Amino acid sequence: MANINPHINFNGNAEEAFLFYQSVFGGEFANITRFKDMASETFPIAPHEENKIMHIALPIGESVLMANDVPEILGRTNERENRSKIVVSAESKEEAEKIYEGLSEGGEIEMPLDESPWGSYFAMFRDKYGIEWMLDYDPRYKGKV
Repeated sequence: MANINPHINFNGNAEEAFLFYQSVFGGEFANITRFKDMASETFPIAPHEENKIMHIALPIGESVLMANDVPEILGRTNERENRSKIVVSAESKEEAEKIYEGLSEGGEIEMPLDESPWGSYFAMFRDKYGIEWMLDYDPRYKGKV
């Protein structure tokens, strides 16, 4: 079965955001590549963007959360877009509560973590970096949805 791995674009704060996500989910980064690591004559990098993130990956369960900083030459990414959310399926109610407390800190709550009409423990919120999350624990699926 194929895996789906979300990828996020940031405006220069990918490393800060991923250190925050690592503090919530734990784990070690599988990869951190900076723009300076890719610089060449055919791909010059402005000095003020050398340390920005070209690629970062944090394994979470069987998936990988990935991101990069968008170089200024490509413009800014819209941090208030609302077309997509990252869904986290917790394996227990306690894990859902821990993730919710960590990820929602400093963010905006759309639906607080609570029992949903469809029978799961559910929340929707935007974290302090503007990324939208849906968090779910359904005892029928135990983290598999």
